[in-house]
Amino acid sequence: MARTRIDLSAATWRKSSYSNTSGGDCLEVADNTPGLVPVRDSKRPGGPVLVVTAGAWTPFVAAVKVAAAG
Repeated sequence: MARTRIDLSAATWRKSSYSNTSGGDCLEVADNTPGLVPVRDSKRPGGPVLVVTAGAWTPFVAAVKVAAAG
């Protein structure tokens, strides 16, 4: 599979509402990348970024909501 480098230097990151407030599980997503959803660990802003398509992100978030509900 070919890898494509995406320029995220102008990405606007926000902490996910599903991250806890104690600083442990902190997930950030970038909103200003049309069609893509970059995801990173807020404790490692210079670390790796997972980039998924917006179409894949929607069912993922729905599944997380179901799992969190118990």
